[in-house]
Amino acid sequence: MRNLQLNMKHLRYFWSVASHGSIARAAEALYLTPQTISGQLRELESQVGGKLFRREGRNLVLTETGRLVFSYADEMFRIGLELQDVLAGRTPGAALTVTVGVAMVVPKLLAYRVLEPVLNLPDPVRLICHEAPLADLLADLAAHKLDVVLADSPVNPTFNIRAYNHVLGESGISFFAKPTQAEVLQAGFPASLDGARMLMPSSGSSLRRNLENWFAGRGINPLVVAEFEDRALMKAFGERGTGVFTSPSAVEKDVLEKYGVALIGRTDDITERFYAISVERRIKHPAVSAITQTARSELFA
Repeated sequence: MRNLQLNMKHLRYFWSVASHGSIARAAEALYLTPQTISGQLRELESQVGGKLFRREGRNLVLTETGRLVFSYADEMFRIGLELQDVLAGRTPGAALTVTVGVAMVVPKLLAYRVLEPVLNLPDPVRLICHEAPLADLLADLAAHKLDVVLADSPVNPTFNIRAYNHVLGESGISFFAKPTQAEVLQAGFPASLDGARMLMPSSGSSLRRNLENWFAGRGINPLVVAEFEDRALMKAFGERGTGVFTSPSAVEKDVLEKYGVALIGRTDDITERFYAISVERRIKHPAVSAITQTARSELFA
C-alpha cells in the first residue's frame, strides 16, 4: 500500500470547485485565477491516482473517485465551518440548509405539501428552492448545487448522470372549474367534458399525452383553449372561468380552498407519479428524508 499524503490546500480547492460547479466560479470565490485552480486540481489527481472530474458538455461532473473524495472533503470542511461558528459564539447547526430543485411541471401546491415537513423539523432548517426545467436541475444536482430534485418523471438514462429515483407516490387526477361552470359539467361526467372549454398542460408532457389518450378512449373531444407549462398559471386562468383544468387529486382540497373553484369529477384511470431525485442511493440528509417519508406516509397514502 502506498503512503498517500493529501495536500489540504489542494483538497479545499477541489471541494470549492465541486461545490460551485465550475473552476471559474470557484476561482472567483477563492480570489484565485482559474489557471491556479486547474494546476492544484491536477496535483491532487496525481496524489489520489485518478481523475476527479470529467467534462460533459459545459459542465464538470464528478467521477466515481471524485464523489468519494468529495463526500469526505464536504464533511471535513463543513465541520470546519461549524467550528468557526462555535468560536464566533454562534450556535452550531442553526443553519441546516436544504436546497431543492422543483421541476417546472410539478404543481406548486403539491410541491408545497411535499416540502412543508422540512419547516416542521425539530432543528431549524433553511429551505432554498429553485424552479427550472428538469434537465437544468439534473445538471445542477450532478454538480452538487442541489440536495434533491422534485419531478414528475424519473431520471432518463440518456441524461448520463448518476442519480437515484425515490418514488414519493402517485395520485389520480381531478377536474375543476369555476362553480357555475362546474355545476353544469358535474352531471354526466366525464362525457360532459365533450365540447367543454379545456385548459391543458403543454404539448409533449406525459400528463398531456395521458389526458388525450383518456379523452380519445371515451370519445370525448374537449375544446382546448390554452395550454401551459406552468400549472399554477393554468389554475389562475381556470379560477377566472377560462376553462376546465386538472390537478392531482392528492391536493384536491388545497385547490378548492386556494382558487375558489368547484370539483367536476375525478379519475384514477390517469395517474401522476412524483419522485425525489438525489445523488444518494440511501438518503442521509435529514430534511430530504423528512420530505420522502412524509410524502409516502401522508400525502400519497
